[in-house]
Amino acid sequence: MKKLNPPFRADQVGSLLRTPEVKENRLRWKQGLLSASALRAIEDKAIAETVRKVESIGMKSITDGEFRRDYFHLDFLQQLSGVEVTGGIAANPHAKTAEDHFTPPKLSVTGKLKHVRNIQVDDFNFLKSVVTQTPKVSIPSPTMVHFRGGRKAIDINAYPDMDEFFADLSQCYRDEIKALYDAGCRYIQLDDTNLAYLCDIKMRAEAKQRGDDPNELPKTYAALINSVINDRPNDLTVAIHLCRGNYRSTWFAEGGYEPVAEVLFNDLNVDAYFLEYDDERSGDFAPLRFVPKNKVVVLGLISSKIPQLEKMDDVIKRIEEAAHYMPVENMGLSPQCGFSSTSHGNNITMDDQWRKLELVVKIADTVWGY
Repeated sequence: MKKLNPPFRADQVGSLLRTPEVKENRLRWKQGLLSASALRAIEDKAIAETVRKVESIGMKSITDGEFRRDYFHLDFLQQLSGVEVTGGIAANPHAKTAEDHFTPPKLSVTGKLKHVRNIQVDDFNFLKSVVTQTPKVSIPSPTMVHFRGGRKAIDINAYPDMDEFFADLSQCYRDEIKALYDAGCRYIQLDDTNLAYLCDIKMRAEAKQRGDDPNELPKTYAALINSVINDRPNDLTVAIHLCRGNYRSTWFAEGGYEPVAEVLFNDLNVDAYFLEYDDERSGDFAPLRFVPKNKVVVLGLISSKIPQLEKMDDVIKRIEEAAHYMPVENMGLSPQCGFSSTSHGNNITMDDQWRKLELVVKIADTVWGY
């Protein structure tokens, strides 16, 4: 059976629950009670300790847990010149409590897009210095700048021509990925909610109301992402993670991959896909029939949203079901999403998180001899 390296048979999406020290001191920093350098030192210590824990479990794919971010996407994207954070998106229809009804701000493009500084390089350099395995960097997909607001969220004076908008956005990402590669990064994951949102009937209707064609958007987004990664070096692995929302164990979208599957697996030139498959929201495995033989799918069969630990035999059975549609040797296993896509974290404990990552490694060893 061929070796995956990377992605790995046992892998992780990216974010981990923030330690109490990181959460408390990030709040102090926001309140002006702590300097940025002091906060970074606290984050450094927490990341180094967490990395050692992740490696001790047996993971070979190591992230910094996104400990330095409030949101998986906003902290990155607002560092691009021309991007501003404004307003908020619609209330979460799946919120279980009043607290969960809080929704993140949305992005607006108010001027020409430019990559004016390296965004993740310093964070990667620190991660690289504390790992013995493969450091992985997760960054938001470039589609995040477009989907939620559409044309209306992009300044007409800055971009009367949308082709120019997509060209500038692509250049921003090429600049950042080159900087990461030059720093030694060989494993990058693009976190993309929008291709998954286009599997949801309601969100497809909302896109149509904004003036976008939900059948054409996947092709537009594939072309955008390809324009970023097509000329990447041969030793740089690029994966994409599709997510239907992950704020405090809630979600925003549901629906199987069928509406986007052909474009997703055949037009998009990534090396691997991290796909949510933790419950019925993600549909069945039939769309995997479109996956080419040269690509890898990491099945997100372990939920990062609930504390209950999955049964090993049940997960293995689902891997066998997926193998009816694509070769098992082209698969890996991971949690369905990060454990803390925002700094608030999902409604699970640290112990729950570690047990789930341990289970991923144990199952991967059983199925593939990880």
